[in-house]
Amino acid sequence: MTVLRIPKIPLLEDIDPRNAKVLLRIDINSPIDHKTGRIIDNIRLRAHVDTIRELVVERNCSVVLIAHQGRPGDKDFTDLSQHAEILSKYLGLDVEFVEDVMGPTAREKIRGLKPGEILLLDNVRFVSEELIEALPEKQAETYLVRRLAPLFNYYVNDAFGTAHRSQPSIVGFPLRLPSAAGRLMELEVKALSKAFSEAAQPRIFVLGGGKVYDTLRIIENIVKNKVADRILTTGLVAQLFLVAKAVNIGEVNKEFLEEKGLLSLVPRARRILLLGAPIETPIDFKTVDREGNVRNETVGNVNGLIMDIGDNTITMYSDLIREANVVVMRGPAGVMEDPRFRTGTEKLVKAALLSNAFTILGGGHLTAIIPWDEAKRKGNIHLSTGGGALLLFLAGEPLPALEALHISARKFLWKTTN
Repeated sequence: MTVLRIPKIPLLEDIDPRNAKVLLRIDINSPIDHKTGRIIDNIRLRAHVDTIRELVVERNCSVVLIAHQGRPGDKDFTDLSQHAEILSKYLGLDVEFVEDVMGPTAREKIRGLKPGEILLLDNVRFVSEELIEALPEKQAETYLVRRLAPLFNYYVNDAFGTAHRSQPSIVGFPLRLPSAAGRLMELEVKALSKAFSEAAQPRIFVLGGGKVYDTLRIIENIVKNKVADRILTTGLVAQLFLVAKAVNIGEVNKEFLEEKGLLSLVPRARRILLLGAPIETPIDFKTVDREGNVRNETVGNVNGLIMDIGDNTITMYSDLIREANVVVMRGPAGVMEDPRFRTGTEKLVKAALLSNAFTILGGGHLTAIIPWDEAKRKGNIHLSTGGGALLLFLAGEPLPALEALHISARKFLWKTTN
């Protein structure tokens, strides 16, 4: 079984930033209620508390936070003023917000920041350079990096959720400043390292949700690298593999796949199966008919629209999960927005939590099932803050943020070629 490569990255102990001025990249990109404009899920803000408090309280640093919210043109593209309010609440410390990113106001505020103080710059995606992906060497030459880097002693990246982006605030600063991973980034990398160690067998992946293209790529790399003992499919991914097996999933569901442009992926799914991939597909589903009636229908005799995995599939998958040493779950098993179709996802998560397996839950739907504080207490559960970053890592692809931190350490910290 192949072990995926994770580059060695510097930690806070490697830079020991005491009484220093630190630029801290965090990922507080949060769901926004489009009607009220308010943040409706604080998990990513809470996730950075340990790193910020350690730098400010224990190491007496002055800390400047840099982060983004949404993308230009999207409804959740906002400033970070309310993020500062929420961070202040969870930290028990005052977080000053500045309506600037790299202009004179921001730079003046940064220069005047005293040890033990915290400043949150405005949405870094207000700067057009941040929307362009390029090699770290090029990003180190952007105006954002060249204007801000001279004001700091260190750069710390705690934003695992952005680790798959090769943008200036993620890969540019490490080439100009001694850099390290924050505690959340360290925790994410350790969890992934544990999940993909040689000793972590049997290893089961539970893959569902609506990101079929990404999930297929993940499965292809999982099979290629031989990192899974079983792949349990749910959601649209499961339907695609059933079609690839020439199993009847009902006309209404085939039409739905066709509308989504997913039937073109059937040959690709079939090739994965022919490679001997250890893929399991559901044996029954919860469906809804035109009148709104919910039924449990067996595969091969499905007439309604598939909304969740069925009772027998839940039992089968739960039994397999209980035998695992590592469980990686990404994406819901059903249409969780409807309370009638949350059961499959909730019971699979429960099976993982009741097992002795080290469990990684990725994606908002899954991480919403178990409170952040409870997960931290249990110890064998990791709620990943990475969406795209986790997907890319599972697909066997390098994460630019980790690569940049490794390059930085070789440039500023390590005397030998680690």
